Amino acid sequence: MKMKRYQFWITVLSVLIAKSGFTQVKTQEKDFVGYLFAYFEGSSDQSKQEQLRFGVSADAVNWFALNRNQPILPSAEISETGGVRDPHLLRAEDGGFLMVATDMYTVKNGWDKNSGIVLLKSKDLVNWKHDRIDLAKVYPKKFANVKWVWAPQTIYDVKEKKYLVYFTVRFQGSEELNFYSAYANKDFSGLESEPKLMFKPKFGAIDGDIIYKDGIYHLFYKGNTKDEQGKEIKNGIQKATSKSLKGPWVEDFKYLDAYAGTKVPVEGSSVFKLNNADEYILMYDLYTDLRYEFQRSKDLSNFTTTPEKFTKNFNPRHGSVIGITREEARRLQNKWGGVPATLLQPIASTDRYQFQSKGNPIIKHKYTADPAPMVKGDTLWLYAGHDFAGGQNNYKMKDWLVYSTTDLKNWTEYPVPMKIEDFTWAKSGDAFAAQVVERNGKYYWYISTNWSGIGVAVADRPEGPFKDALGKPLLTNKDCFASTHSWSCIDPTVFIDDDGQAWIFWGNRECYYAKLKPNMIEIDGPVKQMDFKGFEFTEAPWIHKYKDKYYLSYATLFPEKIAYAMSDKIDGPYEYKGILNEIAGNSNTNHQGLVEFKGKWYFFYHNGAIETDGGGYSRSICIDKLEYNADGTIKRVVMTTEGVEVK
Repeated sequence: MKMKRYQFWITVLSVLIAKSGFTQVKTQEKDFVGYLFAYFEGSSDQSKQEQLRFGVSADAVNWFALNRNQPILPSAEISETGGVRDPHLLRAEDGGFLMVATDMYTVKNGWDKNSGIVLLKSKDLVNWKHDRIDLAKVYPKKFANVKWVWAPQTIYDVKEKKYLVYFTVRFQGSEELNFYSAYANKDFSGLESEPKLMFKPKFGAIDGDIIYKDGIYHLFYKGNTKDEQGKEIKNGIQKATSKSLKGPWVEDFKYLDAYAGTKVPVEGSSVFKLNNADEYILMYDLYTDLRYEFQRSKDLSNFTTTPEKFTKNFNPRHGSVIGITREEARRLQNKWGGVPATLLQPIASTDRYQFQSKGNPIIKHKYTADPAPMVKGDTLWLYAGHDFAGGQNNYKMKDWLVYSTTDLKNWTEYPVPMKIEDFTWAKSGDAFAAQVVERNGKYYWYISTNWSGIGVAVADRPEGPFKDALGKPLLTNKDCFASTHSWSCIDPTVFIDDDGQAWIFWGNRECYYAKLKPNMIEIDGPVKQMDFKGFEFTEAPWIHKYKDKYYLSYATLFPEKIAYAMSDKIDGPYEYKGILNEIAGNSNTNHQGLVEFKGKWYFFYHNGAIETDGGGYSRSICIDKLEYNADGTIKRVVMTTEGVEVK
């Protein structure tokens, strides 16, 4: 009976904990895929620099600002002074996150005095609660005459099962810079008691950062050396060690950074462990040069002697780094944007990334091109080419992507369904434009590979995985009998007519078409060339049907516009009807897909509009409405930033 009551209360307790929102199990390092950098700015408008910002990296070297390098939390809302500096992030034991920062606004108040710190906590990295502590007001007996309370940080004390908050303190009328500390209260809204002296470096120090390894606490800080007259003769990053957070701390008086003793000053040192690796990074702020550099170590005592540079699209000042999971990266992306696409892409077969489109381009976390929409039931599937990076100066496309939506606003991204390497015969290595059609419960993906030809892959599900159906090209340049250039066999589009006959169109400069056999992987009959009056064909053919009329749309001239023609028969003769949409901004190419979805018609295309590295080789897919005139002709597509209206 006692055992039953025990089990009952264990169950009740579990339910209560679950409802409390603190059920997260502390994330394991094996789940980390990237890094989050909390910082304040060093080069923007001075009135905006001392605010909290986030950056993300997949490799801890190449960094990207979230929220376009704008604050994620306005300092005026979270601080007493209106500014924050030196943010320190910590992954908490309950699965949440803690952050502390200096409450100081030097642009407005100068450097003479600050007496407070900001404490923040979050369950998910995107929603934060904050509190403030003014030491001079809360603990006047000790801190009434405090001058500086700088660079707070937090570490979990395993023995005490509490969070220790520590920081540099300087008092009015004193030159000493020492470290004080106190345990945070249970809800991380303040301190348990008056802070006490934690460590008194021989020559003073600022910017402390503690990391634990193999039974030893390592305290890194900006220290210095002084001569007998008390004049500073050297400064840089130093370290003290202890077996306990309560000390004693032992200084080794060695300088660890590559710039100690030079005219290049560094501060804001922070140490973090690389994800799933036995290596540590000592990073520091070269604040006079707007640089951030780092050195590596295996043991936290011996560091590489040659500093390495971060690459970044922002200029951080004194910050800190933690490892993050793929799910955390996605939350950050959905809140602020700017996360590298590699951290968002589903990898496991059952993984999915959910996001919302916010106008055009509809996908902003990676560069997508050559849209090919397909409707199946109440779901629209979008197959896309993939420009691998921003600011490219040539086409680098090595795989294809797939997305789905039921409302054109909420999208699902799937694991990469197919790569160019899946076609062993495709020696070009180029994953060019492609289209998927469904027949008899199978999904056929017709792909182009630059000069290697057009292939076809097949899958049992629209999201794949797909596999090469032939082991060889379906079409090659030999089939493009009127062409002399090597990239003539590209951009396939397939349409299954009402009578069940499947047709394939393709080409560059010259447009070709042919029938497909019912098995969808063989050409049935001769290849023919499309031609009609006014047909100035460049590439990207697309066939669709509306009220018994056939529409052939295509890219024309260069830079490309989209034109279209109409016919009573799929193989013509076609009548040229004019331009459908103009040059897509910041992109020489244009590639369209026209589809009816839930009673409305939509025009898919790509441009180069992603800020700041979009362009003709780093493109992005957009959607705008498609409208017909009473005579069946199509109204010119108006390209918009807002995109289609979604209810």
